[in-house]
Amino acid sequence: MKAEILCVGTEILLGDIVNTNAQFIARRLAAMGIESYNQSVVGDNPGRLRDSLEIAFSRADTVIMTGGLGPTYDDLTKETAADFFGRSLAMHAPSLKRIEDFFKKVGREMTENNKKQAMMPEGDGVTVFENHNGTAPGLAVRGLLKQKPEWGVKTAILLPGPPREMKAMFTESVEPYLAGFSERVFVSHEMHLFGIGESAAEAKLIDVMESMTNPTIAPYAKEGEVLLRVTASAEDAEKADALTRPAMDIVYDRLGQYVYGVDVGSLQNAAVRLLTEKKLTVATAESCTGGLIARRITDVPGASEVFGMGAVCYANEIKMKLLGVSADTLEKYGAVSHQTAEEMAEGARRVAGADIAVSTTGIAGPGGGTPEKPVGLVYIGLATAKGCESFELHLARGYSSDREMIRWLAASNALHKVIEAAKTL
Repeated sequence: MKAEILCVGTEILLGDIVNTNAQFIARRLAAMGIESYNQSVVGDNPGRLRDSLEIAFSRADTVIMTGGLGPTYDDLTKETAADFFGRSLAMHAPSLKRIEDFFKKVGREMTENNKKQAMMPEGDGVTVFENHNGTAPGLAVRGLLKQKPEWGVKTAILLPGPPREMKAMFTESVEPYLAGFSERVFVSHEMHLFGIGESAAEAKLIDVMESMTNPTIAPYAKEGEVLLRVTASAEDAEKADALTRPAMDIVYDRLGQYVYGVDVGSLQNAAVRLLTEKKLTVATAESCTGGLIARRITDVPGASEVFGMGAVCYANEIKMKLLGVSADTLEKYGAVSHQTAEEMAEGARRVAGADIAVSTTGIAGPGGGTPEKPVGLVYIGLATAKGCESFELHLARGYSSDREMIRWLAASNALHKVIEAAKTL
């Protein structure tokens, strides 16, 4: 099966919102082993939507569309797609009832135009997907195209635009629907690496990547880290999973020192998961990252079990008053130094009573740097019962004025240090 993603919405086309839907769908398709070579965005214009849909169908068996399923006059995705298959629309009673029940539940009056969302294409090959997070149901239409029957059987999958609704519908309904057209099962595992770049990781694995066809190893660069997706297909999930293991063993053998987790999603997820398993707690003391480490930790459900305190100490007076950083240290070495980072971490661990404490102090830019202490210089302090140490990082590298990137990389390095420390306790 070959799929294409077509996102509908003028607000996406103009850059008013970020197209996270395409990213999510592309990742899920890859995990299912479904080929996807093109993505498009089109505004809320029926003519241009029709042109984009025809181009997509010329290249793919299945077109997955998001957006344009709302109740207003410019929500025309469903109408355009139905016309491609020569289908008229009719009221779908179960969808109408669910929409009516939704409005009753939230205590709002249902306007007449909301009934438009319950109109569905008629005929065989239509599957309606329930929306458990909003009003607009999704659907799939499968059959011959009215104007291009010679192209063979095509499938259009229509999903709501809001990411919260779309993601839930895709995992709950679309993935099982697509799996029904495959005789093989695909299993993927994501291996997360930190401390090595994509090109370096690929160089270590290129011989395996070029020789293996089932399973496959595909590298993806993320912000400051690398993701390796190992995918295999077989008659059932157990056999497919077994096929991934030799490839994963090769990755561990060649790059094991960089692997911080498998199927963990992110550094913060891996950190919280490991701390929870080992019944350890962590505290943070942040200057240049401004609370970003604490935010990323607390973004993870269940973080309250392992995280009790995060202190943002920009001013030297606060570093001294709250964390006990020595005035002599600040005067002799400065706020951006190994010594200050270590005293910040020790202070955070003492105040919070935590097993691990991590600190950051540095120059995120774009100004404030000097020849001795340039933009991108960051020190990370790490304190445990075994003692305290610090690490010097130079994070500018080509984006010296990108304050947010430097802060993100500093937070990522701090989280990775927490993971490494937790493994030893």
